[in-house]
Amino acid sequence: MSDSVPALTAPLKGKSERASDAFVAHVLDLCRVKKTQSDLRTGLGLPVDRCNYLHRYLVPRLPERMHADSRRAHYAVAALIAARPRAAREAAAHAADNGQPRPDWYQRANLGAALAEAVNKRVIKPNSAEGDLHLMARQSSEAIHPRLPALTRHLLTGGVAVDWAVLLEDLSWWNRDRNRIATRWLEAYFRTAGAKDDDLAATPSNSTEENN
Repeated sequence: MSDSVPALTAPLKGKSERASDAFVAHVLDLCRVKKTQSDLRTGLGLPVDRCNYLHRYLVPRLPERMHADSRRAHYAVAALIAARPRAAREAAAHAADNGQPRPDWYQRANLGAALAEAVNKRVIKPNSAEGDLHLMARQSSEAIHPRLPALTRHLLTGGVAVDWAVLLEDLSWWNRDRNRIATRWLEAYFRTAGAKDDDLAATPSNSTEENN
């Protein structure tokens, strides 16, 4: 059946790069063209069957047989990347130009850690961040996807980076493994909230068993 194939999360054959990272890099490259970026942005918060302008860019990149949750996650993340505020795009480009090393996968920040960083930076109030996390922990991905454009924009505008590859994998598996992923988000949030700046880099946000 077409829904039996999982997300593109494992490293590509013969390469150390995770397929989720490769997809994010592909979308970032697509967004160098303003028309393409504009087309991808039209998919914000929408299900795949309403993302008419995204198919031409994403269909050639994704396998024909793919779980519906994973396909929507890839479309959603592509639209979110395309909708980044200018300051966030410039900050990401600056980080790439400086060759900042990417941490090991288990240390990369999930959405819970990003919300905690936003609280530490006074971008979001603690009660609001915790409320969002607890609400999402009870919801299916159908309810979460429409919330993500406003939430990620708030984070990015406040100078909080979002790890798109981590978000992609979490969304891809959310409906099938929600309790574990939601627990990981909450653990990362409470581990990071209130942490000192010099502690953040050493605080793992992803489980070592997260291989999907």
